[in-house]
Amino acid sequence: MQSVSSIELIPLGDSAIVVQFGQTINLETHRKVRALAAYLDRHPFPGMVEYIPAFTTVSVFYDPCRTNYRTVCFVLEQIVSELVETQDLQPRTVEIPVLYGGEFGPDLEFVAEHNGLTTSDVIEIHSSGEYLVYMIGFAPGFPYIGGMSERIATPRRPSPRLSIPAGTVGIAGMQTGVYPIETPGGWQLIGRTPIALFRPDDNPPSLLQAGDIVRFRPISREEYKTWKEDAR
Repeated sequence: MQSVSSIELIPLGDSAIVVQFGQTINLETHRKVRALAAYLDRHPFPGMVEYIPAFTTVSVFYDPCRTNYRTVCFVLEQIVSELVETQDLQPRTVEIPVLYGGEFGPDLEFVAEHNGLTTSDVIEIHSSGEYLVYMIGFAPGFPYIGGMSERIATPRRPSPRLSIPAGTVGIAGMQTGVYPIETPGGWQLIGRTPIALFRPDDNPPSLLQAGDIVRFRPISREEYKTWKEDAR
């Protein structure tokens, strides 16, 4: 097991501290973020309110009426110095069915043309990858998913759309993601999934969590329709 060490503690207002594990988004830093998040989930310290994991940081919020900045810094330094990347953080694999193209993926042809490919090539490349969920953010349940092939990497749209339906699958640079709720957005849209990523009545409400492995599976229009009808 590898020790989790070398952090920077950054104050965030009067009731939070950012634990910075590095400056680069990569798998090693992601594992350290997950290790601290998993520990805090199981062992919240007195006065802790919540924590928010991101690409390279974990923001830890505390109640300033119960504890203070110096104490929380000391606690976090102790936790991190003793923390190891435990072997029980086995990733969960989640399959996301996707109906690619058409009105559900209006930018599929642009992504293909941008990369000198056919739309079938884009679908094959996108659905053959195995991806890592680095963090949840932007909107409730929105997964920032890394590991996409450079062969289909495409920049954001020059101007965002005002409304993107829930379940829409997008590409931005070398990341891919799924809009869990209807929201504005500037990613290139290539398809849509019939399954709900944001489930406010569930605990946790997000289908995907940081550290999950995602696979996309192409489905037909009939399969999409059946899935939506079964979900009613």
